[in-house]
Amino acid sequence: MCEMEGDMAVYGYARVSTDGQSLAAQLDELKVAKCERIFQEKISGVRSDRKQLAKLMALLGKAMCWLSPVSIGWRDPRRDLLNLLGTIGEKGAGFKSLRDTWADTRQRTVV
Repeated sequence: MCEMEGDMAVYGYARVSTDGQSLAAQLDELKVAKCERIFQEKISGVRSDRKQLAKLMALLGKAMCWLSPVSIGWRDPRRDLLNLLGTIGEKGAGFKSLRDTWADTRQRTVV
């Protein structure tokens, strides 16, 4: 069953740079945020071939047919954040950071 935030599905993305680092804290926070699905990987933020992030972005595009998903992030390299937010917005989705309360692009529509 899909956990919803209003009418939005909630997806998460967790990433650490090296195999020596742990995803545990990020995964715990994303679970508390009631993410329906969490994408995770151990790969440097400098790399552009982050396969799990690409899967998340593809899902956002497919999901637009029936809902406006929200991607809840944990941390991403600052240099990529603006590009990432632009792509998420183009797909009709919103972004909310669990650690940075100012980073919330979700829009509330009043009908």
